[in-house]
Amino acid sequence: MKTIHFYLDFISPYAWLAFDALPKALQGISHRVVHKPVLFAAMLKHHGQLGPAEIPDKRDWTYRQVLWLAHQQGTALQLPAMHPFNPLGLLRLATACDADGEPNRFVCETVFRHVWCTGEDAADPARLSSLAAQLAPAREPTDPAVKQALQAHTDEAIALGVFGVPSFVVDDKVFWGQDALPMLAAYLRGDPWFEGPAWQAPAKCQVGIRR
Repeated sequence: MKTIHFYLDFISPYAWLAFDALPKALQGISHRVVHKPVLFAAMLKHHGQLGPAEIPDKRDWTYRQVLWLAHQQGTALQLPAMHPFNPLGLLRLATACDADGEPNRFVCETVFRHVWCTGEDAADPARLSSLAAQLAPAREPTDPAVKQALQAHTDEAIALGVFGVPSFVVDDKVFWGQDALPMLAAYLRGDPWFEGPAWQAPAKCQVGIRR
């Protein structure tokens, strides 16, 4: 049985779409999922990038696309009142719900729905307090150990070559994005393509120009 490390940030609608679609995508495949909250903004800073919602025209397209994808796959999705927002409170809350900082599926789904299924302000302090009361985390989200666990997950993801969310890491392979779920399922089923030359092909393609 393979273990999937699922790196996610609740700020990402694609992470919610992937999270909701994952059980069906991997139906019949023996696997274990470990959820690891990460700070997507830290990844963007590390790689010197902007998030899709920080580029005006791309922002509009992103919201239209995720609403369409949600419609296609039958996932409930409403845009929050404000986006992007600071997700640290939500990330720390989820991390605090597990002794190892690896929240279970119920916790992650509850937080995702808080963000993507209400149309309200995801970072509103009163709503965050209510969510914390509902989840009753084992540790205080403000505990330095919780903050360190979240930082450790983010650093770990970057070290593994993760550059965005959602990302799934199995063995030494990174699968990025909601649309990578069929590829992930194929790998878990033992598709021989992943042992052929195609997976290593990017290393042989040289950079032609840098900006």
